[in-house]
Amino acid sequence: MTTMRTFRATRTTRIAAASVAAGALALGAAACSSGSSGTGSANGGATSSTSSAAASGGASGTAMADAPFGSACATVPATGAGSFDGMAQAPVATAASNNPALSTLVTAVKAAGLVDTLNSAQNITVFAPDNAAFAKLPKATLDKVLADKAMLTKILTYHVVGQKLTPAQLGSGSYPTLEKQSLTTAGSGTSYTVNGTAKVVCGNVRTANANVEIIDTVLMPPS
Repeated sequence: MTTMRTFRATRTTRIAAASVAAGALALGAAACSSGSSGTGSANGGATSSTSSAAASGGASGTAMADAPFGSACATVPATGAGSFDGMAQAPVATAASNNPALSTLVTAVKAAGLVDTLNSAQNITVFAPDNAAFAKLPKATLDKVLADKAMLTKILTYHVVGQKLTPAQLGSGSYPTLEKQSLTTAGSGTSYTVNGTAKVVCGNVRTANANVEIIDTVLMPPS
């Protein structure tokens, strides 16, 4: 009898211990599952939120700040050496030569012997008159200027500022040019003028060594 009772007691103890162990195991598994799910959800949410912010806030803001602007930008080729991406790879005189809208300016730069000067300069801004700007000049006047290297050099170097200007700096400023006299800029948003008359029709165009502001009027030095 004593042996039987001992056996039954031992068996009952083992069953109870097994039940306790199973319960503990189930609770542990539930806790692990809950913790893993919560952590994953939190991390996933943070990652998604950060990616979204980077994509919509930082990247978008940077792209807008760096983008060319203005009505005449639509005439710039979409691909090739004369496109915005193509011009960004070449020094400014070479980049301009690849843009059909700047062909008259390129002719003037070559006539003045300024190709190497502009291509080798660093961190400059070029206010580049487009073909329509030169077309405003009487043909006799344009022919005379193109034939006079000293006068042509004076006019063209007046269009070059010795620093890279950002759109924000175009808002209100006076900047010395390579011609040694200053020009002034004014405006806001995507609307800017130079010396109160020339309008920036395609601004913030990047080349390898310069920022280019394409304008609709040829600038004349004050004296």
